[in-house]
Amino acid sequence: MQPNDLDLLRALDNRRSVPAKQLSGPGPDESTLQRMLRSAVRVPDHGKRVPFRFLVLRGDDRHVLGERVAARGIELFPEAGPSAVEKDRTRFSHAPIIVAVVARLGPDEKIPEFERTLTAGCVCFALLQAAQAFGFGAVWLTGWPAYDEQVKQWLGLAAEERITGFIHIGTPKLEAPERDRPDPADLTQIWSPA
Repeated sequence: MQPNDLDLLRALDNRRSVPAKQLSGPGPDESTLQRMLRSAVRVPDHGKRVPFRFLVLRGDDRHVLGERVAARGIELFPEAGPSAVEKDRTRFSHAPIIVAVVARLGPDEKIPEFERTLTAGCVCFALLQAAQAFGFGAVWLTGWPAYDEQVKQWLGLAAEERITGFIHIGTPKLEAPERDRPDPADLTQIWSPA
């Protein structure tokens, strides 16, 4: 193993999600974001379908979406208390940039939808890694807005598209704590034919 290989493993081993509320400005500038996205698209993609695209939320547009989501949340969850409504209102307000990774699905005679969805999920993870490589904090979130048809319409998604994740990217206000991780040995078994 070369020293550089160990650096790559360290980057994977040191990945942490920073809670969205703990992200603030500055975020990546346009050229840095494009460089991060260039790394994020280097994912397994059976059939070279490129079953994903990006929506970048920044500036006041994040707050507009938050207001809409809060109003939609009141429609869907009338029993929700003020703290739930405020959470919806500010869910896109903390990190200076949120990248919505959109899975482009629809009919495909050769590549199952599940595999194309996994590709979009790999993009989310790769974007988290790219953000951390540039010294930013990031977190992959969904929540009910990722699955709501009205929110999808506001974001301009087509019928066959789905939100795979909202990747919040910014400067961490604190160092993300480590959490317990599973031991791969507990999750691994050797298969042998019966």
